[in-house]
Amino acid sequence: PAFRELLLQELSQDGCIKAVGQADVIRNQFSGATFERIIDCSGKCVLPGLVDAHTHPVWAGDRVHEFAMKLAGASYMEIHQAGGGIHFTVEHTQNATEEELFNTFKHRLERMRNAGSTLVECKSGYGLNLETELKMLRVIERAKQSMDIGISSTYCGAHSVPKGKTATEATDDIINNHLPKLKELKLSGEIHVNNIDVFCEKGVFDLESTRRILQAGKNIGLQLNFHGDELHPMKSAELGAELGARAVSHLEEVSDEGITAMARAKCAAVLLPTTAYMLRLKQPQARKMLDEGVIVALGSDFNPNAYCFSMPMVMHLACVNMKMSMNEALAAATINAAYVLGKSDTHGSIETGKQGDLVIINSSRWEHLIYQFGGHEALINYVIVKGQVVYENERCETMSSY
Repeated sequence: PAFRELLLQELSQDGCIKAVGQADVIRNQFSGATFERIIDCSGKCVLPGLVDAHTHPVWAGDRVHEFAMKLAGASYMEIHQAGGGIHFTVEHTQNATEEELFNTFKHRLERMRNAGSTLVECKSGYGLNLETELKMLRVIERAKQSMDIGISSTYCGAHSVPKGKTATEATDDIINNHLPKLKELKLSGEIHVNNIDVFCEKGVFDLESTRRILQAGKNIGLQLNFHGDELHPMKSAELGAELGARAVSHLEEVSDEGITAMARAKCAAVLLPTTAYMLRLKQPQARKMLDEGVIVALGSDFNPNAYCFSMPMVMHLACVNMKMSMNEALAAATINAAYVLGKSDTHGSIETGKQGDLVIINSSRWEHLIYQFGGHEALINYVIVKGQVVYENERCETMSSY
């Protein structure tokens, strides 16, 4: 506990961690330094800021009515084919103004941050036409510039096949029109997209269309990070390994060969326990992946189908439903999730030289962050991004989190 008191004091002006170590060593090293603010963490825990490796947070059109359909037994694809699902959200998102989308997105990011997330992957994908996809990406870019939370942006124009098009036509449109425009906006500095995503699934984009889109994205410098093997085995994991993808998400239906290929290629698995839970799918094989040496990360998959902002709840579900240990879940929600976003050299752990993104919890044992299911509102005391307190929870000072 003593050295934790001093950890936060060593954040330099550039927002990076200056030193980590024993209290007396740090005191000597910085005896002449003055600090804007000192946080006493006696009896508390300091953790790396959480990283959410998979979210869809920019959209209009609430799908609460579909939850009842799911509970009554309708499958994801049945709802999708009845005009619900992604298409319902697409219609509302196409009709929303940029300002409306930005305002709701901002509030969602704040809720993620208050639950301990300091770096979040954010996808487009509820536009499907170029104009709306760019509207979503502009909203994400605006949040990148103005919000005190890290954002990795993902172009997900191949989230679904737009009405009136075949998958092949949609693929051609993305490759011939969407991606050249993104390249142009990147060169002009207007929009900086980090990753490209495709929903590789039966009835959506098949393996060949997925390959073409991802290869075209790779050619303009985007990291490959896509949805695969969720509802049907598609050999998505094998494709990800072959193309040098940074990560594949979902993987409920991954093959044994796919797991081996991902481990060998250092292609991370982004597991989404909220989705498997809400859609009553079979759980991803986290244990087998970990045992075979796959880099396993976690994401909330926040979207109108899986409305969860909280990485602590995601970690809890990962431990209970996917049989991960608490240590594995914490690594999956910090350093491994940072790896998925190409940021593990700067984010995801408390090390000298890394960005000062931290979560301080009102407990002497860090495990409370996972153990308390949905308890983060009284447990998370401070969230710090780049050495600045971005969320402070006064309730922690007046009430016990136990």
